[in-house]
Amino acid sequence: MKTALTIAGSDSSGGAGIQADMKTMITNGVYAMSAITALTAQNTTGVTGIMEVSPEFLGQQMDAVFEDIYPDAVKIGMVSSSPLIIKIAEKLKAYNAKNIVVDPVMVATSGSKLISDDAIGTLKDELFPLACILTPNIPEAEVLSDMKIASEEDMIEAAKKISETYHCAVLCKGGHQLNDANDLLYRDGEYKWFYGKRIDNSNTHGTGCTLSSAIASNLAKGFDLDTSVERAKAYISGALAAMLDLGAGSGPMDHGFDLKGEYTKEAGEEQK
Repeated sequence: MKTALTIAGSDSSGGAGIQADMKTMITNGVYAMSAITALTAQNTTGVTGIMEVSPEFLGQQMDAVFEDIYPDAVKIGMVSSSPLIIKIAEKLKAYNAKNIVVDPVMVATSGSKLISDDAIGTLKDELFPLACILTPNIPEAEVLSDMKIASEEDMIEAAKKISETYHCAVLCKGGHQLNDANDLLYRDGEYKWFYGKRIDNSNTHGTGCTLSSAIASNLAKGFDLDTSVERAKAYISGALAAMLDLGAGSGPMDHGFDLKGEYTKEAGEEQK
């Protein structure tokens, strides 16, 4: 069985972060492992508390994983401070990690910054050069490319700038009132559109975490980058289309929508 490691924060309500990553990985057929950067107290309505781990402890978690069950892919989510970013980069280089997917979680959908300017700089310097693919949304791509994105042509230009700066592939995710659900993959001077259909579901908590984890899972299984993105987009569409409705705010998706079997049945449910 192929394996994948997620390095991210914990979401106590289970819709995003480590929990979404691990649900996505197991549903996409890989063994999931984690190195937790922070604990959060959060639910579908917001975050009420954050407790970061120390860089030393994060390094110990990564050592424990890499020295025993070497991951076939690594997904990195939100890391809010420079010392943690530096520690992650140090360990990834020491273990020669492969298939590194970085979801540069910097800007909320509302436009609010989630990490400090100095941490953004550290991300750019330390982690981006190690990535095989970055998966920014529109606001994040605007920060990374230092330009406003208001059209398909802008998406292409921004992705080109980011890719050429950090020498990796870039999946610029649509949405945010632009291009519906169409994503742009740019690498090696060429681009490709991945078209999607917007699903009328306001419960989108954790979509970015889920997409990047699905890409990492498929890379771990040996699919090429284009196929990994295509499969990941199909998976997230299915998870949204299941129309799970939990919580009072922007709820989670149904990560296990494709799991049907003896052990998913509820009491009294007939075998179909």
